[in-house]
Order: sequence, then structure tokens, then C-alpha cells
Amino acid sequence: MQIKDVTNYIEELAPLAYAESFDNVGLLIGDYSTKVTGVLVTLDTLEKTVDEAIAKNCNLIVSFHPIIFSGLKKLNGKNYVERVVLKAIQNNIAIYATHTALDNVNNGVSAKMCEVLGLENCQTLIPKKGIIKKMTTYVPIKNAEKLRTKLFEAGAGSIGNYDNCSFNSEGITTYKGNENSNPKIGEKGEFISEEEIAISVTFINNLEGKILKTLFNNHPYEEVAYEIITLDNSHQNIGMGMIGEFKTPMNEHKFLSFVKKTFKTDCIRYSELLEKPIKKVAVLGGSGSFAIKNAIQQNADAYISADFKYHEFFQAEGKIVLADVGHYESEQFTKNLLVDYLSKKFSTFAIALSEESTNPIHYI
Repeated sequence: MQIKDVTNYIEELAPLAYAESFDNVGLLIGDYSTKVTGVLVTLDTLEKTVDEAIAKNCNLIVSFHPIIFSGLKKLNGKNYVERVVLKAIQNNIAIYATHTALDNVNNGVSAKMCEVLGLENCQTLIPKKGIIKKMTTYVPIKNAEKLRTKLFEAGAGSIGNYDNCSFNSEGITTYKGNENSNPKIGEKGEFISEEEIAISVTFINNLEGKILKTLFNNHPYEEVAYEIITLDNSHQNIGMGMIGEFKTPMNEHKFLSFVKKTFKTDCIRYSELLEKPIKKVAVLGGSGSFAIKNAIQQNADAYISADFKYHEFFQAEGKIVLADVGHYESEQFTKNLLVDYLSKKFSTFAIALSEESTNPIHYI
């Protein structure tokens, strides 16, 4: 197996197109064609992580956080990022990062948080915009059914719990080919009026290449007329955070104790308690203060995330209990998610869960 085989499989779970625009995801160091000897899965990539990979004969590190986040102008080993990159290159170890691509899938980071908490009826907290596209193409009536079916098979026409979705309208197409044309209907220089069907389908942006290839391979015309636009619609199954419910409500103190034990943290910072049961809970791994308003809008009783600043606790405004469990703690189960996922596919080399804690924060 090559690195590309592993990364292709990861991207079936977390397509890179789902990542936020500010992020740096994908293969950060290494060659896709390199043969894989083993995979080490970690939350962060530090020097000790690279040492662990060397010791375990793993030449691919799959990291949640990207070690290279902003541009590197020099590689002199003067900081921990440069030292990690140098050590990885010197030892022929590739590094791949998923980060917000995995944050935004409905079976990713936040879903794992819901799972360990035992939440039910989970839905996306902040559905993502700008990733749904719509294509309209025009095809002779006799070719419409075949083309439509092929587009569905390529992944177009999926909306929520429905698939094979399209809109179709009949009309008249006109064209006249020049001397270099090769028309399928009519002759060069002849004005053609043909009854056609306009087929409109939606798809997720990471499928665009596949959809277009399918269109060109199955459309009868030499020149294919089509339009693609990006919709402002939100995708209900893709986006940041999740919200779900406990089967049985619990009081606030029991809730906080349960969360502390579940996330194995020495400290929970929380907002003012409201003296009411906790049933509906929103979660978001990592720095999640930006979603406080979304959790309130969704009528969550509590919101579990990390990195809340002092003044952000005031945003609870007596409507919700905010619980900051710590950045590392909120995302710690992501490693297990990736190991379980990769282990189902690959058995010819080791998939190792990093034993090193990369949490830079300590409590007393």
C-alpha cells in the first residue's frame, strides 16, 4: 500500500473540501507514492511523536492538528515546528493532517464526543454553507434517462434522506455547427432545432470533478452545455459541532461530574448554574466559543467545548450552562476514531495509536 491509498481512504471519511478556508489539511510532508510500513495516529505531531513513529516503524503519521499551520520561511530548527518538520524529513516520515475536514463531518470529532457522552438524536449544530453546488445540463429526450442515472450513480442528486433527486423541464435547443464541428444530430452548417430536457441536480463540492467526468462521458454531444453554481443553502449533515439529548435528564452538579469523568480532565471551567435539569447538550471539539450563540439558539441546556475566554462566559446570559473541558480533552477521542476507521481497511501494516500525551497544559 502507498500513502495515497491511506489518504484516499481517510478522505472518504473527511473530504479535504470540507475543511475551513483558514486551515492547512492533507499531506503536509512526504510523497504520496511512498510505500507504507506503518501508520501512527496522534492528536498533535511533536518531536516525541516522530520518535515514537521511528520506534514503531511507522513512516506515516496521521495527525488531527496540522504541524504546519501558517507558512514556513526558514527551516533552521529554532522552534518546535521547524524541529518536527526537519526530523520528519530526515527520517523519511510523512505527516498528514485532517483537522477541520474531520470536524465538519457528521461522524467526526463532535460525533465522537456525543458517543462517549451517550447523547441521542444527534444533529449538526452549525450546518455548513457554500459546499452545495447545482448543475444544469441539456440533453436530447432520448438520452436523458441514461445520463440522469449515471449522474445519480456518481453522487449527484442526494438531498438529506433522499437520493435520485433532480428537476427536469422540456424545451427547444438550437445550434449550428461550423466547418470544424462534428454534430451528432444534423450536418455542419445546418440550423438544428431539437427537443431536449434540462436536468438539474445538486451535489457536494468535492464531487465536482467526478460529476463533470460522468457528464462528458455520457452526454451524446460533441460540445456539452452545462452550468454550475454554488448555492447558499446549508448542508444539514455537514458542519461544526453537534447537539443531542440525554435519555434521562440529570441535575447540573451530576452533569458536571459526569462530564469531568468522561473527558478525564482535572478541571472544568463553567458558567453560572441555572438550577434546572440538563437534557439537551451541544458539543464542539477544540476552540468553540464562536458557537455559543448557536447552542443557545438550538435551546441547548448546556454546551461543552474549550478555550472560552473570561468575557465569553458572560454570553451564557442565564440561558445555558457553558462547560470548558480543555482543548486536548475535548478532542482526545479523535485518535480512537481514526484508528478504528483505518483498522477496518488496512491489515498489511500496523495502525498504531500514539501512546504519547501531546497536551501542553497541566493542572495543579
